[in-house]
Amino acid sequence: MLVVDDEPEITQLLSRYFTTHGFRVSVASDGAQLRHLIGTESIDIVMLDLGLPGEDGLSLTRYLREHWQGPVIIVTGRGDSVDRVVGLELGADDYVTKPFDLRELLARVRSVLRRSSPPSPTRMPVPNSASRRFAFDGYVLDTQSHGLFGPHGESIDLTTGEFALLRVLVEHANKVLSRDQLMTHMHGRDAGPYDRSIDVQIGRLRRKIELDPASPQRIKSIRGAGYLFSPSVQRL
Repeated sequence: MLVVDDEPEITQLLSRYFTTHGFRVSVASDGAQLRHLIGTESIDIVMLDLGLPGEDGLSLTRYLREHWQGPVIIVTGRGDSVDRVVGLELGADDYVTKPFDLRELLARVRSVLRRSSPPSPTRMPVPNSASRRFAFDGYVLDTQSHGLFGPHGESIDLTTGEFALLRVLVEHANKVLSRDQLMTHMHGRDAGPYDRSIDVQIGRLRRKIELDPASPQRIKSIRGAGYLFSPSVQRL
């Protein structure tokens, strides 16, 4: 784990807590240190503050999404809904505001890591009903490799959150799912009254799999109810 924050009290607190729960924790206080550690260490997840000296956390979130494939959790004192939406739009997998509950933060970290880690090769074989590959409209979603492939075989980059959301939609094709149901399938919790992270991720997914994201035909909004994944899905 890499904790990026310029407040020593925060980095010390998180380092102690997550070390006691089996994590190896590295610490950075600015963008330069983050870039160095990402390039030299094996990092599975980044917890990133927004209010950093010099280059701020939103810019660094964009950098990570362009140059690194692991999950990012923004942990910040900036609770404004605009910052939350922008952070998620840039590809953050979760957004936590300070002050935070350490147990909840640990649960969120473990949830994000579960979604981003491929299944262990030592697991028992799954039955056909739990197929690992799904086809729709020429696309193939591979739940074992966490890959999405387009009609011409091209690989389509998805963040951890986007992949988890698309998997839920595909597995529940032609069923209307509310925001709460999507959040429960993805995170094991309901959406809060002001939580629009699902809407943000839906928008990002549409830009990647819709011919016209402004007039979506695959991920449809059902007024007052939620979202519907409309293509016919085949288990491979």
